[in-house]
Amino acid sequence: HTVAMTSWQHNLVGRFLVVDGPDGAGKTTQLDRMQAFLESAGLPVCRAVDPGGTPTGQEIRNILLHSKDLAISPTCETLLFMASRAQLLAEVVRPALDANQVVLCDRYLSATLAYQGALGVDPEMILRLGEITVSETWPDLTILLDVSAEVGLGRVGQNRDRLESRDNDYHQRVRAGFATLETTGYPAPLTHIDATGTPDDVAAKIQSALEAHFHG
Repeated sequence: HTVAMTSWQHNLVGRFLVVDGPDGAGKTTQLDRMQAFLESAGLPVCRAVDPGGTPTGQEIRNILLHSKDLAISPTCETLLFMASRAQLLAEVVRPALDANQVVLCDRYLSATLAYQGALGVDPEMILRLGEITVSETWPDLTILLDVSAEVGLGRVGQNRDRLESRDNDYHQRVRAGFATLETTGYPAPLTHIDATGTPDDVAAKIQSALEAHFHG
């Protein structure tokens, strides 16, 4: 069952959309809803996840998120995220965009600025590395879901990965990093959405943001 595609939905063909934000903000839930909504309008959707999303990227993701006994310096961590991202772009994102699919990506360079920036890595260095890694492939829109560290980690629960296991102060710095991406010079459009409401409330806000950004 497809519904008639409106003009702004038609403008999403071949676009690159990212959903990002602190842990527990509800990215996966909202990406699932976005995919269902876009597919119901007849749009072909490609899902991507960063880090990961390819066999090589998945190996890197396992190191980054699940190797709790490994010592990984903040700069090494930054470069590993970039390496996974480079492979994701080559193998998944660019081919899908070339095929005029809508790419929905779970995290992107915005996350490296927030998470590795919160470890003290210079945002200018992250952006320089990012420009080398992604070349011209910047998102057409990044949707930043915002929740407090307390709410987000409460949703994550006890089963936490290597980054989620860091202390509350770290997660508050991550949230602040997402809130200030514009001032760190992020070179692609961003929209901030309060993600503390119900999944339905947040989904409605995302649809309104998409319509506002891609209208006409």
